Amino acid sequence: MNIEIKRKLYTEKELKELLPMTMEMKAIKERRDAEIADILSGKSDKIILVIGPCSADREDAVLDYIGRLRTVQDKVEDKIFIIPRIYTNKPRTTGDGYKGMALQPDPEQDADMQKGLYSIRDMHIRAINETGFTCADEMLYPENHSYLDDVLSYVAVGARSVENQQHRLTASGIKIPVGMKNPTSGDMEVMLNSITAAQHPHTFSYRGYEVTSTGNPFAHAILRGYVKEDGKSYSNYHYEDLERLYSLYSKRGLENMGVIVDTNHANSGKNYLAQIRICKEVLHSCRLSNDLKNFVKGFMIESYIEDGSQKIGEGCYGKSITDPCLGWEKTERLILDMAELL
Repeated sequence: MNIEIKRKLYTEKELKELLPMTMEMKAIKERRDAEIADILSGKSDKIILVIGPCSADREDAVLDYIGRLRTVQDKVEDKIFIIPRIYTNKPRTTGDGYKGMALQPDPEQDADMQKGLYSIRDMHIRAINETGFTCADEMLYPENHSYLDDVLSYVAVGARSVENQQHRLTASGIKIPVGMKNPTSGDMEVMLNSITAAQHPHTFSYRGYEVTSTGNPFAHAILRGYVKEDGKSYSNYHYEDLERLYSLYSKRGLENMGVIVDTNHANSGKNYLAQIRICKEVLHSCRLSNDLKNFVKGFMIESYIEDGSQKIGEGCYGKSITDPCLGWEKTERLILDMAELL
């Protein structure tokens, strides 16, 4: 193989010893995990809000943003359960662009995965310690999940990964909820196949070991829109889309039926301002149907301190260097408006 070995990375045990979870932090996670499970199982009628930057590009701005979410959470805690996004990997298959903090802890420098792994765990640990939030991350690389498996409360599998067998099998062994996005083609049956696989037990190879999983009863759907052969984005969050998914889901006999609506990506055509309208339209759909009200478990929103996006190196604090995000003032207003509508 034409591969150069650079260095041996931290083992998950080594990294967890360097950046350990305290008993207090473990208790916070246990309480939050239980509340998320209650929402997804229908025991609680709150909605989940997975919200934050498209990519976690710098620790200071991300923690600043999450600290602001803390204040809003306290105002809406009876209706909305916030899970901040700390997304540390970005799917850049062509080789160009920012690949996320796990690989590039400094977006303006080359990859340094050893430093990156330390940085992302440090950021998640600080989020719990400083704000009381356990957060969400995308599982882009299943073999890296164990570096963060004790700090996360939510995991997403992206549209380009949801058909991958290793992602599905790994999701079946994760102890927290895993959201499976519809693929870029928009095929809901493929997404439901991934949920079915994740909810069942398996034997498979993971990090050089033969392992068994028990199945993840909280694997669920995320609708994020899709792209057709013409290259255009098409949405799938409308009343009819939710009804169709509900019908397809019901036939599967899966546990804890539920969907999270991703308001950006193809659903918004990457028009970050459209996220406001999309949230309110979905909430309106839920008022029209009791089935949909129970089925829609929450939203995924891309939001940061400043509106829009910038190129790497421009240096605007709290502004996305990947997809455009909703700025803080609009984000705060949206969360409060959503609480009023619930």
